[in-house]
Amino acid sequence: MRASVRLRLPDGTAETLYAGDLIGRTWAAALRLDDPDVSEAHAMVSLRGERLWMLALRRRFTVAGKAVDSAPLEAGLELRLAPRATLVVESLTLPDAVLGLEGQGLPTQALPGTCSLVHDPHPRLAPGSVAGAEAVFWDSDGEWRVRVGEATRALLPGDRVEVPSGTFRAVAIALSAVGASATRADDTSPLRIVTSFDTVQIHRAKQEVLVLVGQLARVISELASVQQPMSWEELARPHWPQIEDRDALRRRWDGLLGRLRERLRESGVRLDLVSSTRIGLVELVLREGDEVVDRA
Repeated sequence: MRASVRLRLPDGTAETLYAGDLIGRTWAAALRLDDPDVSEAHAMVSLRGERLWMLALRRRFTVAGKAVDSAPLEAGLELRLAPRATLVVESLTLPDAVLGLEGQGLPTQALPGTCSLVHDPHPRLAPGSVAGAEAVFWDSDGEWRVRVGEATRALLPGDRVEVPSGTFRAVAIALSAVGASATRADDTSPLRIVTSFDTVQIHRAKQEVLVLVGQLARVISELASVQQPMSWEELARPHWPQIEDRDALRRRWDGLLGRLRERLRESGVRLDLVSSTRIGLVELVLREGDEVVDRA
């Protein structure tokens, strides 16, 4: 019950990636490309409607000689991430439904791959296996598994997952209801950004309010507070003070930035709102008419 794409790599081998998987140079990427011209977090596989797309993150890629920010995936498509890094779509798997999770405080959402149910302060699905998580979910040869404490079992639609913060339920979600629509709102409309440190609200005319919580909110709150570019390390260190290795910290930061940009993209908010440069500076880019209300 997972949408996937099989990609042929530059060395002739092939890898299968799932919706939400990251491609890049970082060790945290599901597909790691050891190429200096590939960004640490270069692109991501995403599900929109009933199609899989490739989305650019920190750097664009080329399709048919044109640099693009996104592209629908289809068999035979060539994606050139760098001069020596071209990926070719071999095949796609698009099931009728995918497995998701829902519960109090957690909107119904598809399991994005290996992920953890955490509570900080609201329940959310975090990518990867997170230490201290209430539950961890992963796919093993097409079968979903869940670990709560020391107990591991298969996970099927209708199953309940009992954790300290409450009861959650596995559900089958029609593929057509999972992905965000590729249609985007007019991104020229001004933004009203209300920051409260652990939460951020992004208001746009005639559009639903985008609410960010936890780490995603703190990144935007910090940038809005200082009102100037910051180094990625300054932004990352408060989130993971226990990590001493700088490379490990950078991998965590790349993953966080990728998740933030994916949320902005899914909600139709312009991606240049949070801009990252090649020299490691990150800033909040405000256009004429944008407003920041700091309630931290």
